[in-house]
Amino acid sequence: MSILKVRNVFQGRILRVNVETVRLPNGHVSDLEIIHHPGGAAVVAIDAARRVCLLRQYRHAVAGWVWELPAGKLEPQEPAQTTARRELIEEAGQSAHSWRSLGTYVSSPGVFTEIVHLYLAQELDSVKMALEEGELLEVHWIDFQDACARAEEGEINDGKTVVGLLRARRALSSAPVAGDPDRSAPDVPMGSA
Repeated sequence: MSILKVRNVFQGRILRVNVETVRLPNGHVSDLEIIHHPGGAAVVAIDAARRVCLLRQYRHAVAGWVWELPAGKLEPQEPAQTTARRELIEEAGQSAHSWRSLGTYVSSPGVFTEIVHLYLAQELDSVKMALEEGELLEVHWIDFQDACARAEEGEINDGKTVVGLLRARRALSSAPVAGDPDRSAPDVPMGSA
């Protein structure tokens, strides 16, 4: 695919929206509305009792409350695991000593450039939360298998959360994780992101 022309129609604090004229691999020329996003990271944090941290967060875009993993957007030049560690502290009041990549997730590839990096975090310690002003959420610790069942049944319907939970279940069963860039790698040490 080649980009022939780009027209910026909106530049916000986080998002940039372009109309991009592209030549597709089959030769067809098309105008695509593309939303550029810096990407994000989400954390499947599991405690010693095999409970997972889920946030019940108010989301105006869907006019209600959504079950989600602790997550946030990448800052410029920030490694994804650094984002994951920061968000786990800010939103859940937890730090972790054991980290494992669960690969990436693309949220809506037809229009959105966002890539979400997923992590499994274990060996947790409580720390002080630091919510941002605009965040409205409740922290819940739910039995991990119950959370996975809720994801499979559709009660949990946030994409990154469903994918993160199911990949974590597979990782915890010692099976290779689809989408993991290095399936044979051990846990990622705390300071190596």
